[in-house]
Amino acid sequence: MGQHTLACVLSAVAFACALAPPAWAQPSYPTHSIRIIVPTAPGGGGDTVARILSQGLAERLGKQVVADNRTGASTMIGGELVAKSPPDGYTLLLGVSTLAINPAAYKKVPYDALRDFIPITQAAFAPNLMMVHPSVPARNVKEMIAFAKARPGQVLFASAGHGTNPHLSMELFCTMGGVRMIHVPYKSSGPGIVDLIAGNVAIMAPNMLQSIPLVRAGRLRALGVTSAQRVPTAPDIPTIAESGLPGYEAVQWYGLLAPAGTPPEIIARLSKEAMAILRTPEARERLANDGGGAVGSTPDEFARFIKTETVKWAQVAKAAGIKPE
Repeated sequence: MGQHTLACVLSAVAFACALAPPAWAQPSYPTHSIRIIVPTAPGGGGDTVARILSQGLAERLGKQVVADNRTGASTMIGGELVAKSPPDGYTLLLGVSTLAINPAAYKKVPYDALRDFIPITQAAFAPNLMMVHPSVPARNVKEMIAFAKARPGQVLFASAGHGTNPHLSMELFCTMGGVRMIHVPYKSSGPGIVDLIAGNVAIMAPNMLQSIPLVRAGRLRALGVTSAQRVPTAPDIPTIAESGLPGYEAVQWYGLLAPAGTPPEIIARLSKEAMAILRTPEARERLANDGGGAVGSTPDEFARFIKTETVKWAQVAKAAGIKPE
């Protein structure tokens, strides 16, 4: 073979190699369906946020994205499932406020929220709505505090379970208001709301995404929203802070996280797409109609937020005298 012919052959081989992908190259993400584990019961605020994200991501990524409810143990069952999943971007967690609360409420949490997950974006927030059964004579926060003070240890308040955001929201209310009420934990907000409507408990503060329809229907009476500002879609409902407890604030939040070790390029892709979804008018309107709000923070911003929330709720639990179970 002459030198010219050999050179031509080598050039052709080199060109073919340049066109072929390297044997070790990974196929572009995603190649199959993605699961978002929702650690709260169906029908709650977590479901609303998960549907917005799963539908939007499916359209943008071109693969099926399924919201999968795995409830129990104050959201720790769903959290543990994701923490122990392969860090490949195909099993994600819709993290909720209890991610930052559980370390103060439980002796054994099967994961470390700051170590075992990588934040993708804080998706949304939703104030809680403090509501009473119509038989309770209190029509505002000051009257509720007076009502409870006159009946120390007799007024029952419901929550979505020990250590949940609705539980700690009420404990913060009791501590700041100087009252003592009895906590009745349920497996989720749904059964607690059912008992509140039935009059078996007097008061509850579930998230606004699932509670505002009941107030609008006249089945329960609103005392106030737990956010620092009034909610634009319910401007007639005052904040608890302006109604007698200055400085009171407790909101539920929802965010997307992946198992620790997930490749940075996958986190970046998911963060970019999720933030774009949360900026759409459709997503913002859907959340606002139910009293919530879209966020769409960066992974670093979400990580700092989780750290801040963890410190805050540890202080609330300590002030309320809550012993880890």
